[in-house]
Amino acid sequence: MIAYLSGVVREVREASAVIVTGGVGYEVYCPASTLGRLSVGQPAELNTRFVVREDAQLLFGFQDADSLRLFDLLTGVSGVGPKLALALLSALPVSALAQGLRTGDVKLLSSVSGVGKKTAERLVLELQNKVPEHLAAPMGTAGKAAAVEGTAGRDAVEALLALGFREAQVRGVVAELLAADPTLSADALIRKGLGRLR
Repeated sequence: MIAYLSGVVREVREASAVIVTGGVGYEVYCPASTLGRLSVGQPAELNTRFVVREDAQLLFGFQDADSLRLFDLLTGVSGVGPKLALALLSALPVSALAQGLRTGDVKLLSSVSGVGKKTAERLVLELQNKVPEHLAAPMGTAGKAAAVEGTAGRDAVEALLALGFREAQVRGVVAELLAADPTLSADALIRKGLGRLR
């Protein structure tokens, strides 16, 4: 079992990154939020989950323990594989995804590509009472609205929506970026947002 990986980023791909440690390059599949924080040539430390299937052995990496915790919960649901769990974690910030599961927001969950209404309902049914409260806490409805109140936030949301991204994803990512650094300009929000939404 590979539970943790520390090394240098050799390559960042569309859905994965190659991390070199001890002279070996590991391909690690990561959510967009983690990939957006990785830079070629820079050190990286990832919490990982090693998944063995009949046709493949895959390594999934997360920059924080909360993302890994949600990944484990999601893949514990019947019919939800690691790739779909990764899609959910890529489309929505941890706090928004956790909040959606806890409040039964089927519309939010089914807005993610690959997640149908029945799958969203099953996720809510099985996980509503299993998602730790602290994961959903930072992103209450009031906090979410306030986080994109500024001009820069609104401009970034409009620009990203114009590029065809889903509103739930865009608002969640912009809110998360602003929560981390409220001084970001619209340009910086768009650039960083694209890194996480791609």
